[in-house]
Amino acid sequence: MRYAAIDIGSNAVRLLIADIADASNPVTFKKNTLIRVPLRLGDDAFIDKKISAKKIDSLVKTMHAFHNLMDVYGVTDYRACATSAMREAANGPEIVEKVKTEAGINLEIVGGQIEANIIYASHFEEKLDRKKNYLYIDVGGGSTELSFFSDNVLVASQSFNIGTIRILDNQDKDETWKEMERFIQSNTKSYKDITGIGTGGNINKLFKLAEEKEGKPLAYNKLKTLHHHLSSYSL
Repeated sequence: MRYAAIDIGSNAVRLLIADIADASNPVTFKKNTLIRVPLRLGDDAFIDKKISAKKIDSLVKTMHAFHNLMDVYGVTDYRACATSAMREAANGPEIVEKVKTEAGINLEIVGGQIEANIIYASHFEEKLDRKKNYLYIDVGGGSTELSFFSDNVLVASQSFNIGTIRILDNQDKDETWKEMERFIQSNTKSYKDITGIGTGGNINKLFKLAEEKEGKPLAYNKLKTLHHHLSSYSL
């Protein structure tokens, strides 16, 4: 069977089509097709608190194209979720109705905690070393989801309004950064030797810029050096 997932993010809109590789428990999927369209809805939502007519039109056209692609690929079922940008846009519910009417896509705007739960539902923790502690960091355009695991058990998970588009638009708040720090400190203070796992387009780009081999961890000192280098640029 073939399924699809549509992610309406603050930076880009994605369609992932995947096939069931193993139907046993847990079910595993094999990626068939991934399409990314950089609409940057967050630029509107975080500054103007609504999505512009121009970007709504682009989103509807993209959803219509995704609908046709799912039909061509013979997708059995799908789930379409909108995250941070659509959560904050005053006209988010109106856009959901427009997408349903004009593109035939049932779109849901999910809350920050549900977004974190969806990430956890991927069961990536089952591939980790049970003897280690992990802080899973998913950085998006409008929000960052943190999930802390110990002994393969989810200890705590939370979504924060900190993301790459929000930062570029100077819409991140000091209090949110402090809230994130408090979350990390309060949930990890009783644990030692914590390994960070980062995901997201910008995290992947940093790893490539660091020129590390795939599967090898990125050292903190090297990350600091890379940050210093990038900070020297005006943009």
